[in-house]
Amino acid sequence: MSQAEAGVLTPVAAAGLRRFAGLFRSELAITFRRWRTLALLGVLAAVPLLIGIAVKWQTGDGSQARDSSGEGPAFLTQITGNGLFLVFAALAATLPVFLPMAVAVVAGDAVAGEAGTGTLRYLLVAPAGRTRLLCAKYTSAMVFCLAATLVVAGSALLAGVALFPVGEVTTISGTQISFAQGLGRAALIAAVVAASLLGVAAIGLFISTLTDSGVAAMAATVGLVIAVQIVDTIPQLHAVHPYLFPHYWLSFADLLRAPVYWDEVVRNLGLQALYAVVFGSAAWARFTAKDIVA
Repeated sequence: MSQAEAGVLTPVAAAGLRRFAGLFRSELAITFRRWRTLALLGVLAAVPLLIGIAVKWQTGDGSQARDSSGEGPAFLTQITGNGLFLVFAALAATLPVFLPMAVAVVAGDAVAGEAGTGTLRYLLVAPAGRTRLLCAKYTSAMVFCLAATLVVAGSALLAGVALFPVGEVTTISGTQISFAQGLGRAALIAAVVAASLLGVAAIGLFISTLTDSGVAAMAATVGLVIAVQIVDTIPQLHAVHPYLFPHYWLSFADLLRAPVYWDEVVRNLGLQALYAVVFGSAAWARFTAKDIVA
């Protein structure tokens, strides 16, 4: 490539990057200013607090939290000994239901909501480009995945420190690490949980390009998330389980081993990346060929 060609391409690329940054900032503002989004984040913040209060109330006599069968759910029995475990318990409780549903609502409304209100056509009039607009919407959904996960983790950490003692963390392998190292593991787990939601975000974005009804897109995405998780629990369908996006969601527990067991964590991240590529490409193919009439 000649210097003249490079001199022409560089300003073009810079202009495209500026347009994308502007679209991305606009999408973030729209997403996080909606009352629906704030309500979703409020519910997610309340779940760890309710878990912490329930465990504190149940264990007022100093006993450990247990379910009716005598066995505590994942990480629940360790909360009374170390409040940091409330972070892990809250993420384990919200990941199968609350977090993916929140992401499904935001991603499902990304394109269909704009089309339903008539603003999508005006967005496309500007020299932004459909591909750039779709990328901005998916990137905004990715930021919401991270924000929702951090809201759960942050609320759980504050509640755990306020309600229970904290100190050295006993890993699943039985070894002990410092509280600071435990915080580092919690941050890593939160990042992995956020990445686990990227497949749902891509699916929601694709469904959002299929309809002009935001409510229909959100409902379809949520319904699909529930249906796939039901399929993942049917033993007779075990052959397809490793290919379902929620199958490795709870593998983040392996990050609390010493040494860390990475196999299923890596499988989970790879699976989410595959879903993001496949459904992101499908969303792009649909959106770039779609007639925008509203």
